[in-house]
Amino acid sequence: MPAGGRRVTVFAKSTAVSVSPVRPGKTYPLSALDELMGRHTLHLVFYYRPGPTLDREGLKESLSEVLSHYPAVTGRLGRGEDGGWTVKCNDAGVRLLDARASVTLEEWLGSATAEEEMELACWEPMGEDPSIWSPYYIQITEFEDKAFAIGLSCTHMHADPTCAILLVRAWADSHRRASIAYAPFFHPPAFLPRPDPRPDHPLLSLKSSSSALAAAPKMSSATFRFSDLAVKSLLADLQADASPFSALAALFWSRIARASGVPPGPGELTLFVDFRKRMHAPLPHGFYGNALHFSRARADLADGVAHVADHLGRHVAGLQEEEFWAAAEWAYERRRRGEEAFQMYGPELTCLALDHVTAYGAAFEKEGEGGRPAHVSCRVGGADGEGVVVVLPAAEEGAARTVVVTLPEEVAKTICRDDAILRYGPTVMFAGRG
Repeated sequence: MPAGGRRVTVFAKSTAVSVSPVRPGKTYPLSALDELMGRHTLHLVFYYRPGPTLDREGLKESLSEVLSHYPAVTGRLGRGEDGGWTVKCNDAGVRLLDARASVTLEEWLGSATAEEEMELACWEPMGEDPSIWSPYYIQITEFEDKAFAIGLSCTHMHADPTCAILLVRAWADSHRRASIAYAPFFHPPAFLPRPDPRPDHPLLSLKSSSSALAAAPKMSSATFRFSDLAVKSLLADLQADASPFSALAALFWSRIARASGVPPGPGELTLFVDFRKRMHAPLPHGFYGNALHFSRARADLADGVAHVADHLGRHVAGLQEEEFWAAAEWAYERRRRGEEAFQMYGPELTCLALDHVTAYGAAFEKEGEGGRPAHVSCRVGGADGEGVVVVLPAAEEGAARTVVVTLPEEVAKTICRDDAILRYGPTVMFAGRG
């Protein structure tokens, strides 16, 4: 055991650069939607069992190769002529950390806390000089059994969860010497205001004026891994035409409200939806940046989980392209007025629909256990308040899902013991002690 009881030791820090230089003077302006996420960070951890081609030096080599396709990742932030953030694509590279864990992968997955897991995705916030700060931190951690964890942390201004996950998948494709399945698509004018902009978004307007917390609660995280059979059992119990996302979102919303002391009755849940493929002219999967929409769903929690799941499903299905444009134009209007970013995740309970992401396609080997990830985690930083619920795929195919919650500490403890959730037999991982 390392000194101080820590099981993860970072033993080297360096910079990973691309093998191909960027054209001098190349820049990439962030969109107003990107800048709206300035208060938040993303933290991903991909776990891989031992494999014949999984070694530290090989991973570093393929990382440098894939970074040649991502000039905005290796650049540094600066201010553009309009005062907005712009990436100066100057080959500065990404911050790279080498680490070791003093346990096997299976021991880690069975015993690590959420705080320990964050040690696999180290992060340093921006300092006074953004021109020397890397917006991306990548950590390669080797376990005692030669398994690996790949941690990626980045500013949410650069990427939403879909974008960040596809960066790791592109890295895996490059490592296998395969074509990148979802090549990055850089197109900053994608959400420029229309000729007749209608910048009206009631939810974001409300959040921007009321997002400050009087006293941020101490937050705690936990991960629930539901098997295919477990989710199908939940769907059968609901006896409703619900998706795995709407069913799990409804279940956790109801139980979190109860654990928080909210009386049964009408309630609201802020939802996150990726709209890359919901536009009339769909964006490529690999669109770089933020293509996300926040909206508020309403349901009466007293009517039961099946009723709530039905409302959530109909709300997500009913989102229209006009709403996405209105939100983007509202964000540009804020930037034009020079207004600062505010807290997007929270302070009210926020749920992310990420079950569309292809995280488990990030296979670093063609065959064997070391190919697909054994597990993938996703957390959002800066989400103080009532908390965040993230629903994403699980390693098992089918309806299996992983739910990652970040909640006030006492609420998180209660949720980890909640009979209505545990009846479906999820594997509870990365929870707090006690």
